[in-house]
Amino acid sequence: MTEVVLGVCGGIAAYKACELLRLFTESGHGVRVVPTASALQFVGAPTWAALSGRPVTTEVWDDVHEVPHVRIGRAAELVVVAPATADILAKAAHGIADDLLTNTLLTATCPVVYAPAMHTEMWENAATRANVATLRSRGAIVIEPAVGRLTGKDTGKGRLPDPAEIFSYAVRVLRAAAQDLAGRHVVVTAGGTREPLDPVRFLGNRSSGKQGYALARAALARGAKVTLIAANVALPDPAGADLIQVGTTEELRKATVDAAASADVVVMAAAPADFRPATVAEQKIKKTDDGLPAPIVLVTNPDIAAELGAAKRPGQVLVAFAAETHDALEHARAKLRKKRADLIVVNEVGVDRVFGQDRNTVTVLGADGSTDELEELSKDDVADRIFDHVVVRLDAQVGHVGHPDYTSAKPVFDN
Repeated sequence: MTEVVLGVCGGIAAYKACELLRLFTESGHGVRVVPTASALQFVGAPTWAALSGRPVTTEVWDDVHEVPHVRIGRAAELVVVAPATADILAKAAHGIADDLLTNTLLTATCPVVYAPAMHTEMWENAATRANVATLRSRGAIVIEPAVGRLTGKDTGKGRLPDPAEIFSYAVRVLRAAAQDLAGRHVVVTAGGTREPLDPVRFLGNRSSGKQGYALARAALARGAKVTLIAANVALPDPAGADLIQVGTTEELRKATVDAAASADVVVMAAAPADFRPATVAEQKIKKTDDGLPAPIVLVTNPDIAAELGAAKRPGQVLVAFAAETHDALEHARAKLRKKRADLIVVNEVGVDRVFGQDRNTVTVLGADGSTDELEELSKDDVADRIFDHVVVRLDAQVGHVGHPDYTSAKPVFDN
């Protein structure tokens, strides 16, 4: 049983930590809740004790014979502070230890994850930004707050990320053997683009974005700075990612090309529409008297992955995806060459198959001739396996401009 410390600070979002606690305990983790005195103004100690099944205190003087200010931090395998206020970030950055939580933070040698929640002005204040930079420089993980409704009528950046997303992020941190993407910028695309026919209708696909979001979470947990470019996705924002929302393939292309300019890794998990209508009707297309619709002329959309492959910098790794309905490996190998990718992830898709599901079965093909056939796994586990391949190529600095030599390559991951 993994030992988790859940630090809770005095913000209105403290009540959301109850849901985070439930997610930890129901998945088999042992959780010690360490609230601040201010947090208990929002949610009382009996609630935390009942949900965790463990004693709750804010003072180093309680049960002093057990030396809790040292023991709790030493025993922890993960510390999550949610919500993390500007006050706790400042205290942690400057080594202040004036209650049980701040003492625990000083004694913990495990990964520490802060999930900030505060008003936008507080988050953007120069002092808070400096404190966050200090904590990150020391190896702490400070995830970016979400954008949305704050206290009262205010909205902006500073909202506590969805508890399920914080939990998912924390689990990935626990699983990550090392922060092997620390200092790397990873760009992930997700979802399916939509090409308008008229103000009401569009041409699109069934992609849910779940695999792309899993990839973003995996990269974050492994220490990367992540830019997530999402096309028409109805999922909670992955905690810590810089989210860019797009609609059409051209919007996806522009955002991805811009982000790729500073990226070490680009993962093209989105499903861009291959075609778009040649013209978009300004008004809703009506049925004709004879019931026969006018033909819709389609034109081909740009191949974003191929454009990125042609412009790939030395050391940059490009991962393409191939969702096929038949002859999947044959089509994927052709796409791997055409797009000049380092890796291509291929799976067979269809109605009620992969799209919108939580599990996936894929094969990862490498430009070096490697083949890794993955059994059915959760999409989170698939994401980690993909990044295992990415890290190998980053370490070897395989990414390069130009077409790989496929003729002499030999498989290294054959199953």
